[in-house]
Amino acid sequence: MRSLLDVYAALPEPRTVAVVGNQPLEPDEERGKAIDAADLVIRVNGFRIDDPGTPPTVGSRCHVVVFNRALRATKWVFEDYRRRLYLMVEPGRLHWEPDNVPGWWPADLGFVPVSNREVTLPLSDALGLPTGEQATWATTGTMAAWIARTSYPEAELILTGFSFVDNPTQTSWMHAAGDSCIVGPEHQIAAEGRLLETWLQTSRTTLLR
Repeated sequence: MRSLLDVYAALPEPRTVAVVGNQPLEPDEERGKAIDAADLVIRVNGFRIDDPGTPPTVGSRCHVVVFNRALRATKWVFEDYRRRLYLMVEPGRLHWEPDNVPGWWPADLGFVPVSNREVTLPLSDALGLPTGEQATWATTGTMAAWIARTSYPEAELILTGFSFVDNPTQTSWMHAAGDSCIVGPEHQIAAEGRLLETWLQTSRTTLLR
């Protein structure tokens, strides 16, 4: 995984990695600058980026997109897609999820499936989730953060847009692009919040609110 990520990063051995979740955030120039200054910027599902002329909020760079089959594509998801790496997480394939590709996926855009054995199950073990036996697994955002932290353990990791760190009991959430949905019953976001909190306390990780 790391060798593949290195190809798309601004530097071949990133020293700073930013993972941008989909929580709506207020404009913040310093946050936007910090994200765009990262050597590798990872965004999740139906993300948004700062358009020219809009208040700086979450930056405008994107090297990697981590998504699932339920992606609600925004206008930013496929911008400049030939220069990005698209990683598809598919934990539901361990249980009931089919392997079809959405009909609206660009015909000339490839993607790389993320290994459940190498990513999903080790993350579930860290969260205490019995994913192998039950249909429960991490959110795509936490999977993206896990990929970043485990691929680059020596790098400075910047996290932002992870609402469950501060609100682990929410049952629905807004997305940065303006839509909303329930927190899926397969997710245990309180456990995810606890995991990220341990990173904030013990590793080279910063959460920008």
